Amino acid sequence: MADLTALTAAQLVAGYGAGDFTPLEVTRAALERAAAAQERTGAFVRIDEEDALRRADASAGRWRRGEPAGPVDGVPVTVKDILLQRGGPSFKGSWTVDEAGPWDEDSPSVARLRESGAVFLGKTTTPEFGWKGVTDSPRHGTTGNPHAPGRTAGGSSGGSAAAVALGAGPLSLGTDGGGSVRIPAAFSGIYALKPTYGRVPLYPASAFGTLAHVGPMTRDARDAALLLDVISGPDARDWSQLAPVADSFRAALAAGTEGVRGLRIGFSPDLGGRVAVDGQVAAAVRAAVAPLEELGAHVEEVDPGFDDPVESFHVLWFSGAARVTQSLRPEQRERLDPGLREVCEQGAAYSALDYLAAVDDRMALGRRMGALHERYDLLATPTMPITAFEAGAEVPAGSAHTRWTGWTPFTYPFNLTQQPAASVPCGVDGDGLPVGLQLVGPRHADARVLAASHALFEAGVANRVPSPVS
Repeated sequence: MADLTALTAAQLVAGYGAGDFTPLEVTRAALERAAAAQERTGAFVRIDEEDALRRADASAGRWRRGEPAGPVDGVPVTVKDILLQRGGPSFKGSWTVDEAGPWDEDSPSVARLRESGAVFLGKTTTPEFGWKGVTDSPRHGTTGNPHAPGRTAGGSSGGSAAAVALGAGPLSLGTDGGGSVRIPAAFSGIYALKPTYGRVPLYPASAFGTLAHVGPMTRDARDAALLLDVISGPDARDWSQLAPVADSFRAALAAGTEGVRGLRIGFSPDLGGRVAVDGQVAAAVRAAVAPLEELGAHVEEVDPGFDDPVESFHVLWFSGAARVTQSLRPEQRERLDPGLREVCEQGAAYSALDYLAAVDDRMALGRRMGALHERYDLLATPTMPITAFEAGAEVPAGSAHTRWTGWTPFTYPFNLTQQPAASVPCGVDGDGLPVGLQLVGPRHADARVLAASHALFEAGVANRVPSPVS
């Protein structure tokens, strides 16, 4: 039998329907990979073997009767430990979270997966409250890169990226407030999509407000579309959710490599010369963009024309962090990640006028990107200007920056604008570390981003990252 952990979710569902294998067989194999991923990278907060096998057994019964509960029935899934999952704690990487709970609710995306019969393998690691672009926390330690455990997996959804890359389930739920599904996807060699804000309902509401998105982390765009179809289902607990889409996201992929024909794509390799990009990263991204023209797209190098919005992002982000920790007692604050404690102090010092000025800057950036997308259907950039650096550090050695935003200039602007943005694996550097290509669409163009991503997978452009040793 083929390696069941190498199959995508779409292939698993097809195999269940054909009777080639069962959810129990797949889940046992995925649990073995989860244990190996934990040993190699520290990707998990916990692995729920008993619950996973129980859910897989129930799924096997439904498939035998020809009555699957939904489009991902029996598919192993992992969940970032920021999101609620009924029956167990969501520690969020923090010693300040009380394990006693109660833990009696699912977040909306988790609830939709439960209804669809997904098999939950476990909860994946996050930095404390998801505050930074790497994954280490006081409570759960450091998560290493699946390709080189001494390097970072990225963050804040680093555990999810490592789990998917190492075969511990083909699907994972991540969250993204400044790049947190795209950064680890680029560093770990997988695919991830930050959907348009509100496309996936979120509860409880994030203290980071409308910067925060829930997104699929998968091996390819087809699985991301499958997962997005499930988790974008409505939930009354999120008043900011978008109306349901008219068609499935999977249907948007039907054109295959034709999915980019006629698209106008603006390629910005360095945001108009503003970002210093590692030479090997730049070469891999440029090589991935070139085939888009061969597939029928019109590609033009472009300067998006915006200044770095990092200071405005900091006002919004650090204020959110301060809000998360506002009610903590002094002895609890002493247990926080020191970097988080610093940004909370900075965030607490901002005034309401500072916050509103940052909102004004955000609106201006949104208008500029809206104008750009009147000329271009998609914007292509590197996801990251560098590849993975030393694990356990917030910034690379020798960096002139002190905060994680200094090395993520391609990601957080599109949280400010709420646009859909995906990271597509497109190659490796000389050390075998993955590189990601970012595709950004206008708001509500999630299907377009997925279709273009899928075309790259179908053309073989997005299949250049070798599987890490598990």
